[in-house]
Amino acid sequence: MASKGDAREGWLPRWYWPSFSAPGSLWLLVFFVLPFYVLLSVAFGTIDPIFATAQPVFDPRGWDTTAFRGVASDLFSSGSIVHVTFLRTLTYVGISTALCLVIGYPVAYFMARHAGRWRGLFLVLIVAPFWISYMMRMFAWVNLLQVDGYVNRILVSLGVLARPEQWLVGKPSTVIMGLVYGYVPFMILPLFGTLDRIPTSVLEAARDLGGGQIRTFFRVTLPLSRDAILAGCVIVGIPMFGDYFTQTLLSGTRQTAMFGNLIVSAMDSSLVNQGASLVIVLLVLLLVPMLYYLRRTNAAQELAGR
Repeated sequence: MASKGDAREGWLPRWYWPSFSAPGSLWLLVFFVLPFYVLLSVAFGTIDPIFATAQPVFDPRGWDTTAFRGVASDLFSSGSIVHVTFLRTLTYVGISTALCLVIGYPVAYFMARHAGRWRGLFLVLIVAPFWISYMMRMFAWVNLLQVDGYVNRILVSLGVLARPEQWLVGKPSTVIMGLVYGYVPFMILPLFGTLDRIPTSVLEAARDLGGGQIRTFFRVTLPLSRDAILAGCVIVGIPMFGDYFTQTLLSGTRQTAMFGNLIVSAMDSSLVNQGASLVIVLLVLLLVPMLYYLRRTNAAQELAGR
């Protein structure tokens, strides 16, 4: 027998529930699809012969892929600026993402299992930096990392350093530290959400079956949080590939330039079509982890629905 709710929903037109997606779809169309099409028109457009500026071509039949093919070829050409910068960016992002996971997982685990009534306070402390502009926080780090800044003062007073270190002269470690500082909250939050939802009864059952705390963690907690680890790595790693602000403020040298800096440099040099081609190349490369993440997520949902 059909319930009253089912009967009530039978009176609704077929377009009723899909209409709720209309505002979001319109937003994506205006602020993503159309700008992305303009980006394609610039990347595959022409160059003004007099002013040497990019001329977008909105008709796909007139697109010229010369600039895009040149950028794609440079990406796989050993020794080219694009190739070297991409490998450097991949290294920075890989190390930074790994450090975010190493730092974020224990914090998320502590909040989910041992924070108790202080859990809300810890969440506020993690989210609080987002209330301040990222630029202002990076400027604060510039002051802290000066030769006479507090970081050098503390490390020298503790005997960690024999003399003040030049942190802001193009050190890869400084860029990596800046990336970790800026993105580690994005790793903690999805990990905490998953770890907090693991039933305590499951962990108690594992311990009743003879598993100690360490074995229970590696055999139960860690596998159950695998999708959260993947989500955190995707959420943290993908924005890092396009990050240019951190490197600009904390290093500013060509020896530590990232892929985002290469795009900005191309735009500033009036090589707009080359910069747009770099954006498209980066987007294609980042589609691989995104598709893998979506596939894993769909597989997990199908498995949970069985």
